[in-house]
Amino acid sequence: MIGTVSTEEKAKLAREAGADEVILYTQQDFEAETKRLTGGKGVDVVYDSVGKTTFDKGLNVLRPRGMMVLFGGSSGGVPPFDPLVLTQKGSLFLTRPSLNHYIMTSEELQARAGAVFEMIRKGKLKLRIQHTYPLAQVGQAHRDLEGRKTTGKLLLLP
Repeated sequence: MIGTVSTEEKAKLAREAGADEVILYTQQDFEAETKRLTGGKGVDVVYDSVGKTTFDKGLNVLRPRGMMVLFGGSSGGVPPFDPLVLTQKGSLFLTRPSLNHYIMTSEELQARAGAVFEMIRKGKLKLRIQHTYPLAQVGQAHRDLEGRKTTGKLLLLP
């Protein structure tokens, strides 16, 4: 597992979470470094929470038939692009999952929530709550997320 982060603090957290390699993309070109680490083969999956500034390079580090999972956009939305690019780069897959599509029924919600709670119970998934905000400070919570000042979960309290 290769993690890409913006700060040394986040690099430390990524290593603690199990990353085999960590690339500080503010100091290194993560595309070149990922290709070096994989002997030019690329990776099977890219999970991208950043969006606009990392999207193209994320596609470039995928192996043929690799998958890009775009689940956030802290740097902004990805501009429109020609789907033919996915073919040219190796018959790539692209998805933009939404939680609602994975919990469409009560049964799905209960099964998925049960699986998450079971992983937490067994210690396979560790939650890291960085900060709590009163609901009245939702604007500050959003600014902290957008400013990439966060390294863990943020909770809004009523």
